[in-house]
Amino acid sequence: MDRDRLVDHLRFAAELGVAGVSRDPAWRARPVQVVGADPRVRPEADAAGPTPFDLLALSVSKGELAQDRHGSAPTSTVTFSRNAAEALAAVRADIGDCTRCKLHTMGRTQVVFGVGNPDADLMFVGEAPGADEDVQGIPFVGRAGQLLTKIIEAIGLTRDEVYIANVIKCRPPGNRNPEPDEVETCEPFLFQQIDVIKPKVIVALGKFGAQTLLRTLDPISRLRGRVYDYRGAKLLPTFHPAYLLRNPSSKREVWEDMKLVRELLKADV
Repeated sequence: MDRDRLVDHLRFAAELGVAGVSRDPAWRARPVQVVGADPRVRPEADAAGPTPFDLLALSVSKGELAQDRHGSAPTSTVTFSRNAAEALAAVRADIGDCTRCKLHTMGRTQVVFGVGNPDADLMFVGEAPGADEDVQGIPFVGRAGQLLTKIIEAIGLTRDEVYIANVIKCRPPGNRNPEPDEVETCEPFLFQQIDVIKPKVIVALGKFGAQTLLRTLDPISRLRGRVYDYRGAKLLPTFHPAYLLRNPSSKREVWEDMKLVRELLKADV
């Protein structure tokens, strides 16, 4: 199989939802499910190599999926990751020191990718990095981030147990809202993060994050408190911590939302 056919084959497999491959012949056999067995328990990996249950997350860079304007062969490579942490690292490497949109010329210091547990059941998605995040390269580390940490702890979790990211990975000038072309360029990386982490619950923080993910213009006051199916997860919009700093009276609504999040995490969703 030549290179172009291989790339087309991998792309088609990805569209079908194939999550990985293995050279182990047993991988091709249909696994037998034992009645009464706990499906969450898998056999221990053999010391000589991975078992068919050790899924390899497949990542194909955009360069692999299209020829350049002159029709020459793409230079990117197909990479394999054995776990979510490696897959996220591959996404981050693909972003690089991003120059895909105009934000890299407008004063941003660095890309702010995401932070937390790659296998988290709970993921928070905000709007864009602020000044503190732009300096430290970590989302939600300023005053709003400190409040988010308290919100997470209020439902019995820590920041290390969840994953936190933004729709946009670079700080817009003056903390303005991201513009449509910036969202279009950057949101595929967020989708990759979600698909790698596979959280049970996603909390969309604030008007912009919720409207962007749900493709709606409805106000956050109408969206919050409702649960939506989203990329295999349950998505719940709520007020942004920065909004709560300006409107402390809305903390009651956020607490009600987070209690619902806690119940969703306990449920078999």
